[in-house]
Amino acid sequence: MSDATPPFSAPIAFVGGGNMARSLIGGLIARGADPARIRVAEPVPALREALARDFGVPVFERGEDAVEGAQVWLLAVKPQVMREVCGSLAAQARAQAPLAISIAAGITAGQLDRWLGGGAAVVRAMPNTPALLGAGITGLYANDAARPRFDQAAELLSAVGPTVRIDDETQMDAVTAVSGSGPAYVFLLAEAMQQAGEAQGLDSDAARALVVQTLLGAATMLRGSEESAATLRARVTSPGGTTQAAVETFEAGGLRELVARAIAAATERGRQLSAANE
Repeated sequence: MSDATPPFSAPIAFVGGGNMARSLIGGLIARGADPARIRVAEPVPALREALARDFGVPVFERGEDAVEGAQVWLLAVKPQVMREVCGSLAAQARAQAPLAISIAAGITAGQLDRWLGGGAAVVRAMPNTPALLGAGITGLYANDAARPRFDQAAELLSAVGPTVRIDDETQMDAVTAVSGSGPAYVFLLAEAMQQAGEAQGLDSDAARALVVQTLLGAATMLRGSEESAATLRARVTSPGGTTQAAVETFEAGGLRELVARAIAAATERGRQLSAANE
């Protein structure tokens, strides 16, 4: 841990109060953060009122009011409005020198630094939607100014799951493609498996239960084992058996190449988002 103040005692400002911000706020409070020291800016009145009601945190309509006096800023707005939001906070960023953590896909640390007025300590974070259940994972990249405070950012984001340090910022688009977008790939697989089970005569409730628990069990085995996915797959694929018949069909259909193209497409889209917001 660095010499910086731990995030649970330092004032934290959330700029944006959507689902990911809510999950982080809930995770922080569950782990001992004082709600009175978590300040949230959210322009939508209904969302703002829900944050105050559900978590007991101070809420504000304007980001400029929420960040006043906060040492850590969590920027949780859409990429398309990030430039405008940072511009409105630039004077305070220069005066307060906060740790600015962004969860916006495709927005680079250099862009954030520039929009915040220069010299900013910036961490790019890419959480994923299981964070809403405390089961997410977050890739983190810190610019030079933020590296002494990296542990502070990692501790904050660990409120919703483990974190992975990324030292090369160009890899953040791959993080987005693998884990940020990854839950949708699993949902797509689950959808296809359920439809296929129903096509074989299972009723929808039985098919869903079988698929959900199978995916959960397999993920639990992966997490609990030191062996690779390839080893675990080989272990449950008996020669000439039912699993081999299915796996060979996946392989013949080009599953690996399709996944590679999908990850590449998502990575490229992340780069395009960055370029579009220059």
